[in-house]
Amino acid sequence: MQSASHLNAHSRLHQSPWHHRKTPGLRSSLDQSNSVRPSLSSPPKNPIFSKPSKFSSRFKLGEIEGCEGRSLLPLPVVVHRSGKSSRYLWDGAHLQLVGFDREPANGFRSGDGFQRLFQMLGEAIRNLFVPPQVPDNYMGYLKWKLVHRVSSSALQVLATQAMFRAIGIGSSHSLPSAAALNWVLKDGLGRLSRCIYTASLGSAFDTNLKRVRFSTSVLFTLSIGIELLTPAFPQYFLLLATVANIAKSISLAAHLATGSAIHQSFAITDNLGEVAAKSQIQTVCFDNLGLLFAALLNILCKINQRFQAGLPFVYPIFAAVYLFAMYQGLKFVHLQTLTKDRLETIINMWLHSGVVPSPAEVSSKESMDILMNKGSKLWPIRIGWLDPKDSSSMVSLLTIPSLSHEDLYFICMETSQKGLTRKQPGILLALQETAVSSDVIIGLLQACLVRRTLLARSSSICNASSTEDSMLAEWFKVVEDSKLHAIRESTHLIQELQRAGWVVKNILLNSQEQIRYGLVREDSCTRIH
Repeated sequence: MQSASHLNAHSRLHQSPWHHRKTPGLRSSLDQSNSVRPSLSSPPKNPIFSKPSKFSSRFKLGEIEGCEGRSLLPLPVVVHRSGKSSRYLWDGAHLQLVGFDREPANGFRSGDGFQRLFQMLGEAIRNLFVPPQVPDNYMGYLKWKLVHRVSSSALQVLATQAMFRAIGIGSSHSLPSAAALNWVLKDGLGRLSRCIYTASLGSAFDTNLKRVRFSTSVLFTLSIGIELLTPAFPQYFLLLATVANIAKSISLAAHLATGSAIHQSFAITDNLGEVAAKSQIQTVCFDNLGLLFAALLNILCKINQRFQAGLPFVYPIFAAVYLFAMYQGLKFVHLQTLTKDRLETIINMWLHSGVVPSPAEVSSKESMDILMNKGSKLWPIRIGWLDPKDSSSMVSLLTIPSLSHEDLYFICMETSQKGLTRKQPGILLALQETAVSSDVIIGLLQACLVRRTLLARSSSICNASSTEDSMLAEWFKVVEDSKLHAIRESTHLIQELQRAGWVVKNILLNSQEQIRYGLVREDSCTRIH
């Protein structure tokens, strides 16, 4: 039978939160109830709220702003929202939600109202433009996106004004219907070119995303420059406007095709829809800033005629700023998918340092060469099919007959193009039709090992003083040794790739790299006379 004092203490514990007149004694009541609770016939081992929370080692009551010296009861519940952490506290009369190192969640103190207001506005703007869960490199990408969107918007305003002036100049010699027809033809040809471009590139939007994005940005700036020329040549308005619109349509097609992959790289919690929605908000707001900037520039030119003389220099300045911002912004896009070029970069860095680089490290070294000059390296590696016209076909002729169904790829020598006229030896990796991603990784690892060995031997295989037999013998010995090395190290490499955050389940290859070979049964072959 419980004592009367215990019952009174137990009743005060449950009544005090609901009766404000008794709140001053809440903490003493809690202490009293905790001290007598062990006398219960079947008491809990620990008092209420005394079980250590997983946040108890991380947060302390003294760290909460406004709680110093106050008699507050912290409750073991921490709320995480919008990147901030807040904890529930009981002050004896009300339940409060107080942020760590921040103001109470239901308001801010009036003593530093302006500072609090600016903080709230900054957080509101950040929540408007930035998804709550994105990697750290997203802010760098957003910064450069602001610069290149404002620059492109201002350039488009200037180009549109120039085209309107061109139409006004030429309208005295043509009917309005003819001008409308010219405009329709311009847009129609631009849309047709956009369809042809997207159909021709295909998988290049995945394998060469950054190169395609940057090269079409260069094309976009050139289209703006062509549109700015229309007032000077009004008689060629249709030709200039059509060419410019074709270039802009191609740039728009590349922007839309590569946008989803860029958004996916920032959607670390599969919040792709939210990242895409924030991107649309950013684009609209940044473009409006560009429109405002162009409008102010026009006002300045009308007020002061001296600014009119500097207009020809506006285009190259804005174009340079736009391309620089686009280039820098793409450096903050850390793609985790593997392509042939990306995987080759990873393997070379791994062979040199023994460590698989992260997507951020590879992104800083990824090439965006719009000329796609791949012949600058010695012994370049290519994935694809064997060219029968290649002068190195003797190596292929000796390699192909020895293939079996267990060989999921083979490596041979080829002659690659370096520049317009010069040729150099290269390495070809041909994949069998049943090869999977791990086979591509092993084959490319072997090709990189072959190249490293050949470079270390100063390319004695292609030395003119070497006989053909000695050259072939050395080549096949290098290939065999590198294959054993690649098979031995492949498991460790794949594990390190996964640990570094790379997606190894699929290797993205372009249309030429996707060409595979198959083996034909001997009994199904017929000899050709």
